[in-house]
Amino acid sequence: MPVIGTALTAVTADPADLAGDATSTALLNCLIREVCAPEEQVWQDGVQLVARLPRAGVVLRTGLARPPVGATYRLAPPYEEQRGDDWIRLSWNRLANLVAGELELATGCPNPEFLVQVDGSHTALEAIIAARGEPAYDPYPAYDPYIDSEQSLVAGHRFHPSPKSRQGSPTDWLQYAPEARARFRPLWLAVPEHLVAEEGTPEAFTGLETYGPRIPQGRKLIPVHPWQFSLLADNPVLQEALARGLLLNLGPSDAEAVPTSSVRTAYLPDADVFCKFSLDVRITNCVRKNAWYELASAAALNDLLPPIFRKLNSTLLAEPAYRSVTLADRRLYEGLGVILREGIKTLPGTPLLAGALADPFNTFLADLPALATPEGAQAWWDAYVAHVAPPVLSAYLDHGIVLEPHLQNVLICVDGDGMPIHTAFRDLEGTKLTAGRWDLTHLPARVAESLTYAPDRGWNRVVYCLFVNHLTEIAAAIADLHPLLEKMLWRTARRHFTAHDRHPQMRALLAGVPLPAKANLRTRWSRSADRGAAYVTVPNPLVAPRPL
Repeated sequence: MPVIGTALTAVTADPADLAGDATSTALLNCLIREVCAPEEQVWQDGVQLVARLPRAGVVLRTGLARPPVGATYRLAPPYEEQRGDDWIRLSWNRLANLVAGELELATGCPNPEFLVQVDGSHTALEAIIAARGEPAYDPYPAYDPYIDSEQSLVAGHRFHPSPKSRQGSPTDWLQYAPEARARFRPLWLAVPEHLVAEEGTPEAFTGLETYGPRIPQGRKLIPVHPWQFSLLADNPVLQEALARGLLLNLGPSDAEAVPTSSVRTAYLPDADVFCKFSLDVRITNCVRKNAWYELASAAALNDLLPPIFRKLNSTLLAEPAYRSVTLADRRLYEGLGVILREGIKTLPGTPLLAGALADPFNTFLADLPALATPEGAQAWWDAYVAHVAPPVLSAYLDHGIVLEPHLQNVLICVDGDGMPIHTAFRDLEGTKLTAGRWDLTHLPARVAESLTYAPDRGWNRVVYCLFVNHLTEIAAAIADLHPLLEKMLWRTARRHFTAHDRHPQMRALLAGVPLPAKANLRTRWSRSADRGAAYVTVPNPLVAPRPL
C-alpha cells in the first residue's frame, strides 16, 4: 500500500513560540466556549473575534481564520489584550492568570493547582515540539502510517486548558511520550500461579508470552511499563516480594512497545496486541491506573458487546483478558494490572487515529489524495460520517450502549487513496451501558455502577463525543484545506442522521437544539471527577437551512 499520509517530522519554528500559541489557543477556546459565550460576551469584529471576561472586565481580541460554523471557532494569533485605547500582545501565562482570576470571581473558590497544570502543559508541549524537531532524530527504519498517527497528537485537545499536562518533568517521561515518537521494551514479572489474578480468555496472554522471556516453571508473566515500575519502587510490599524471590523481575525482552496517544496504552507490533498499563501519573484529567473495578468491567463488557457490533457492521476492539498480582496491597493490584486489547492487523485498509487528522501540528489530512479537491473532500466527508456516526447512534438508541467516540478512541480505516472504508472503536473503560436496559445483577455492585450511565447523561456523552469533540473538529480540519466547504459539509451529514429520526432525541438534534459540550475548563477548576463533568451548550450545525 502506498504511503498515504506523513506527519511532520521536524518543526522549524521556535518551540517556545509554538508552545505558547498552542497553549493560548486552548485557553481561549475554553474561555470563549464556557465563560464568554454563555454570558453573551463575545462578538465578531470583521476578521477578528472580541471576548470580554464578564466579571474581570478585561477585553481580549484574537484573529479569526473564517466565520464560525456550529460549535467551534478557528482562532488564530495574534492574541491581544486591550489596555486603554491600545491593544498589546497577550502572552500565554498572562492569559492563564486572567482566566484563573475570572473563574475565581465567578465561583468564589480559588484553585492553586490550575496555573501549575497550565504551566506543566506548556512545558510538556515545548519539550515535545523540541524533540520532534531534533534534526538527528530518526524514528523508524520503515514508515508506518498507523503508528505515526498514534504518535502525532502534538497539540492535543483543542478545548482543554492543559491538554499536555502530566506529572513529573520531561526528563521523567519524554522517553515514554508518544508525541516524541518513543519506543520502549516492557519489563516482565514472573509471578507464581497462585498469586495471579486474571479474567477473560487465557489464550490472549499465552500468545503475548511468546514474545517475553522464558517462563520459570510454575509461574506466569505480567508485562509492566518501566515508568510504572519505577513509580512503585518504594512500595514495601513489592520490595519484600522481590527480595524474597516471590516476584521475579526478568527485565525486558526483545518485544518492542510503541506508546499510543493515551500514553499508558502501548502497541506491540510483533504480537499485534495492545497493553493497557496502569500509570500512577496524572495525565490531563486524572491518574491513569486500572482500578480494580475497571479491570472487572472490561471483562464484563467484552462478554456482552461483540455480538452487537457484528450486527452494526463495525468493530469494537476487544479487550479479551486482564492479569495482575494478588499481593496484599490494592495499590499493587491496580498498579501492576494490565488489560490486553485486540490489535489492528485484521482491520481492512490502513487504520489511522482520527485525532491525527485534526491535530494542527501534522499533515495527515492534507496528504490524503482523496481530499485534493473540494469535490473529493466532500465525498471523503460523506464516507467518513457514514462509517463513524451510524454505529455510535445505533449502539445508544437501539441497544443502550454509550460509546465514547472522541478523537482518540476512533480508528478510521482508509484505502490507498485515503477514502474511509471502515471504523474501529476502542477503550472499554469509556464504554458504558444505559441504566435500566441491561441486567447486571450478576456483577459486584461497584462494577455494575462503574458500567452504567443514566439515560440523559449517556446521551449527553454520546452527542458531545460524536458531534462536538469529533465530527466538528474533522469538519473544521477539512475547512482548513477548503474554507468554503464547512456549511456544506454539515448539510451533507444530515442524511446520515435522518435514518434515526424515529427517536425523539435525534429529531431534536435535527431540529437544531443546542449541543452539549463538556466543560473541561470549569471541570478542571472545580477539580471534579471526569465522570461528573459539567456541560455547556453550543450551536448545532445540523440545523436545516431556513427556506427563503
